[in-house]
Amino acid sequence: MALGQSSIDAFSAILLGFAFAGVLASGFELVVRRPLGFSSLQTGDLGAVATVPVLVFSAPLIILRNTVRGRRLDGRPIPYVMLATVIACLWSLMCGRIVLDLTHLLTQA
Repeated sequence: MALGQSSIDAFSAILLGFAFAGVLASGFELVVRRPLGFSSLQTGDLGAVATVPVLVFSAPLIILRNTVRGRRLDGRPIPYVMLATVIACLWSLMCGRIVLDLTHLLTQA
């Protein structure tokens, strides 16, 4: 069974989305010296506003990290882990597609 071009494109976008999320989260942790998480928005200051774009593109990594941690420490049920994985993969697909489109747009300019 051969994969169609659209399937390969979607898989590439998912991989790129996760890779980009990892790079952003690692860069944030390198600069700020703490892991990136959704709790960064709770401060309510200008730093929280500046963190929003980073969180939007790093969300797939954060969701999966929190899901694995919750499964190990709290024993969360497998259906919850499966649902969180699907959500993270769909989010990664969208982020990867945006990155691919922006890259394509910038290279043609």
